[in-house]
Amino acid sequence: MNTEEKKSKPRLKDLHEEKKEAALPRVDLAPGTLLAPIPAALVTVGDMEKPNVLTVAWCGILSTNPARAYISVRPSRYSYKMLCESGEFVINLTTEELARATDYAGIYTGAKVDKFEKAGLLPGRSKCVGAPSLAESPLSIECRVFEVLEMGTHHVFMADIVNVSVRADIMDKEGKIRLDKAGLLAYAHGEYYALGKRVGKFGFSATKKKKSKARRKGKSPKSAPSN
Repeated sequence: MNTEEKKSKPRLKDLHEEKKEAALPRVDLAPGTLLAPIPAALVTVGDMEKPNVLTVAWCGILSTNPARAYISVRPSRYSYKMLCESGEFVINLTTEELARATDYAGIYTGAKVDKFEKAGLLPGRSKCVGAPSLAESPLSIECRVFEVLEMGTHHVFMADIVNVSVRADIMDKEGKIRLDKAGLLAYAHGEYYALGKRVGKFGFSATKKKKSKARRKGKSPKSAPSN
């Protein structure tokens, strides 16, 4: 790079100033649950004889090692007592195809309807817990509760992840999970969204672009147009 090219490159300080000038005005709101997007998970509880499913948006990962997750449930929910009694549940990821069933499971109570039947869902036997898994889910996380915290309107069920089952059709030949092929569903402030295209992978911001072998040898790539 020659001296003129170096001078023409914008300085980091100048770029920050440009961004500050272009920044849109912001509005402060009252504290609220606006973290988004979040999973629109179907959580299965009970057992194969009497299964129930509920939609849970307040859920996530607590720890990598040991592998732990949580769900937050209102004590008024029909599934709350089942969770307390069994201490087990399964977090099932949802897809665009499961959007209607996911919504249905969140607005109707298992005390009055069989949500599996009404939503056209199929319970499957889990490997390590008594709670069923969801056959249609691309990935199911089996959990066993170790502590419950009362956090206002919701109680947080913190649990050890004891097994993860994945649908075989989203595993590639190398044994990698291809959730990008599953059409996962997300939830954001009262709306459901199908996740879009991949824009990067973990660590991509620190990965240097590799030059082609032709360029490293000082040759023009074969696809380059000739003069």
